[in-house]
Amino acid sequence: MTPTQPRPAAGTWELSADPAEFERAAGAYLRADRALHTVQLSVTAALLAGEPRYTGVRPRFGVWRDGDGRVAGSFLCTPPFPPVVSPLGPDAARELAAVLDGDGPGGDGPDGDGLRGVNGPVEGARAVAAWLRRHPGGTVEESMAQRLYRLDRLTPPDPAPAGRARVAGAADRARVAGWIKDFADEGHGGPPGGFTEEQALAWTDSRLPGGGVTLWEAADGTPVSMASVTPPGAGCVRVASVFTPKERRGRGYAGAVTAEVSRVAVERGADEVVLFTDLANGTSNALYQRLGYRPVRDFTVLAFAPRVTATAAP
Repeated sequence: MTPTQPRPAAGTWELSADPAEFERAAGAYLRADRALHTVQLSVTAALLAGEPRYTGVRPRFGVWRDGDGRVAGSFLCTPPFPPVVSPLGPDAARELAAVLDGDGPGGDGPDGDGLRGVNGPVEGARAVAAWLRRHPGGTVEESMAQRLYRLDRLTPPDPAPAGRARVAGAADRARVAGWIKDFADEGHGGPPGGFTEEQALAWTDSRLPGGGVTLWEAADGTPVSMASVTPPGAGCVRVASVFTPKERRGRGYAGAVTAEVSRVAVERGADEVVLFTDLANGTSNALYQRLGYRPVRDFTVLAFAPRVTATAAP
């Protein structure tokens, strides 16, 4: 990890482009709260595993060390996704805003054109935003308000919809890629602007091996819903990309497939099973709570446009 400057009393960011180096520096800090840091843990693991969806991506990592040299914050960025930050204090947020925007020592912006957004626990993301000023006409907007949930005690739907769950295989590649593209196009995940067909296929090729996608089939054998899971990261599994085509919604399929992947994760030894929801979607938030998920923390995705720069004061 490369310090951005000699360590002052408040602390400094150490930067790297190497996931293994980031894991060595930040791993213990991240694993101390696996649910909170689920995204940083799972993405780092995926990069270390060489998953196809990250081919050609130039990641960037940072560890905030306080004045005593202890890790007290972190970030990860895999363009075109915005940086994912941990909870940050004002000093760490101020320095990170400058580093990521290209105005601080060693900073060149994660996408070569300044800081365009940030994702993380509300207090961390907003702390970074507080140290930014907008160019005339620029805006700082919340793209999505999210809530992180953790499984307490699984309560499967009763009655369950007709049909059964099965693990998706190679023959399902085109369907899964199409559905994940639709999922991203609806604004629930994926990079800004959604997935290209190539990106959707790369995501699919990263998840299908190892049984990372489960489908729910209707009674006639037609796939009608899907859910994916991340590989276990320090004993924590994240349910993601729960999707049902519009014409199949309202029949309980999403709840059934989510319950199944949650059950399997627990059965296979996961210590924690978590998922994110869009707070604007009251239906999904109510559903996951009925299944036994309980709120952990609120997250936010902030978008900065057309261009923001760091400033010395909020």
